[in-house]
Amino acid sequence: MEFSNILKYLMKENTLSQTELAKKIGLKPSQVCEWLKGKSKPAYDSLKALALALNVSADVLLGISDI
Repeated sequence: MEFSNILKYLMKENTLSQTELAKKIGLKPSQVCEWLKGKSKPAYDSLKALALALNVSADVLLGISDI
């Protein structure tokens, strides 16, 4: 599964909008939008923040482990 699809799924499971997730990890909503569109992927620090905010391992976000 692609990162963008994993992120969409996890955001839905956590009932988070792009803006809410961006606030939670300290980034602009436009950055989250780029990830959701598949135009870019998060850097290490952002990936770590996402894992903590969504309460999953980085392996899940990277598609290494199942959701």
